[in-house]
Amino acid sequence: MTRARDARQPSAPWEGRPAARVRARISWHEYLCGTLVSTSIVALDGRVEAEVSELPAERLIAGTPELLVRNFFTDTSQQFFAGRWSASRGKWRVRYTENELCVMTAGRVTIESATGERSSFGPGDAFVVPAGFVGTWEVVEDCSKIYAVFEARG
Repeated sequence: MTRARDARQPSAPWEGRPAARVRARISWHEYLCGTLVSTSIVALDGRVEAEVSELPAERLIAGTPELLVRNFFTDTSQQFFAGRWSASRGKWRVRYTENELCVMTAGRVTIESATGERSSFGPGDAFVVPAGFVGTWEVVEDCSKIYAVFEARG
């Protein structure tokens, strides 16, 4: 695997993303830009260090959720990402700029649109959150999911 847009010399090892505590991102492209790029099959398991995100206070509605992101793949265009995400209980506001396929592997979430449409998902459920979605994301039971994100450049 190689790093995309790595400004270091080719022989210098990549030491990972900056400090583990980062602000939760809306834009996957900005957040994951520069993560692992591969031309081989990538299994979404293994030794990728999880990054802990904190939600900005203005997005938080309930609880003090901890969000962990383990990105395993970024394509060469830096518009497609895949990995694993987990979160503890809480509720927060979301505004998607990306399309995201989610496959729940544990726990339970409820997603509500700004118009009041509610959907709940648990282990084995798969769904897409389209770019432009605005609403809330609530983790009812500590959860984890596999994600695939596409964020078109504007």
